[in-house]
Amino acid sequence: MASKGKPSPRSAVSPLSDEQVARLAARHTLVDPTNYYPTGPRTPNQAEIDAQNPKATKRLLAGVSVVFRASCKTRAWGLERVPETGPFITAASHVTMFDVFVPMMSLFHLGRRPRYMAKAEMAKWPVIGKWFQLVGMQPVQRHSGKAKQIEETSIDILTSGRPLTVWPEGTVTRDPQKWVMSIKEGVGYIALESSRRLGKQVPLFPAVTWGAASINHWWPWPRKNVVMCYDERIDYADLLNDVDSWGDEPPVEAVNELTWRVLKRMNMVMEEVRGERFPAEGYWDYRTMSRKPWPKTGGPFPSGELE
Repeated sequence: MASKGKPSPRSAVSPLSDEQVARLAARHTLVDPTNYYPTGPRTPNQAEIDAQNPKATKRLLAGVSVVFRASCKTRAWGLERVPETGPFITAASHVTMFDVFVPMMSLFHLGRRPRYMAKAEMAKWPVIGKWFQLVGMQPVQRHSGKAKQIEETSIDILTSGRPLTVWPEGTVTRDPQKWVMSIKEGVGYIALESSRRLGKQVPLFPAVTWGAASINHWWPWPRKNVVMCYDERIDYADLLNDVDSWGDEPPVEAVNELTWRVLKRMNMVMEEVRGERFPAEGYWDYRTMSRKPWPKTGGPFPSGELE
C-alpha cells in the first residue's frame, strides 16, 4: 500500500495485484458478475426485462460477458444491495470504458434493466452504438445548454419506477492518478427532486470499478484483475427534511451537499479497492485541470451544471 497521502506515481497504470484482490476477498465476498445471479437466487424484474428489447439485450449481455472473461478477471462485491424492484440510482466511476460495462453487465445479470444517461456520441459508434440504444441508453447532448431537460428526463425515468445509471463525471476522468474527478451537480439534483416527487428517498448507490486502466485492449493477456464495489446507499434523508419549503426545485445548498457526499464516498471506496491513499492535495477539478483541497464545509460545487 502506498504511504499515506502519497499515492504511487505508477498507481494509475499498474495492474490490480493478486495480493490486493486477496486482501479484498478477506474482507468481502467477491463474486463473478459475468454470470447470472452471482449473489444467489433472485426474482428477476420481468416487466423491465420485457420492456427493454429482451432479445437484443440478451445477445449483448452474452457478448460482453464473453469479452470480459477473455480479457480480464472480473470480481465484485455489494451486488446483493441492488433492489429487485423499484427505482434507484447508480452513480458509477468512469476511469475507463470498462466502467461503463461492468455495472451494466452486473445489473443485467441481477435481473434489472436500468436506463443509462450517456453522452450522445456513443450512439454513433459503429455497431456497438446501436446496441447501446437498444438496451436503454438515454443520449445526453453535452455542452448543449439543456441541463434541465436532461435532468427532467432522468427524473421521469425514476418516477416511472425504473432504475437509472449515471456517470456523474460526465466523461472519462482526467485525474492523472485516475481517481474520480469533480462530478456534475446533476446527480444531486436528480436524486433530491425524484425523491421529492415520489415522497421517499430514492436509493443512491456508488459503483466504483478499478483495474482496467492497465489493460492493453489490443493485447490484454495475461488477464488483469478488475474489481467493482457496489457500495452501500448514500443516506441523504437529512437533506429531505424541509422538502415542503423548497419551492420549484431543490435548494442549491442541498444539491451541492449531496454532490460532495457522492464524490467523497466514491473516492473512499476507490481507496479501498486500490489499496492506496487518496492524494492529500485533494480532488481533481475538471474545469481548472488541477488538484484542489476538499472544502471545510459543503460549499458551491466547482464543476458547473450538468453538461
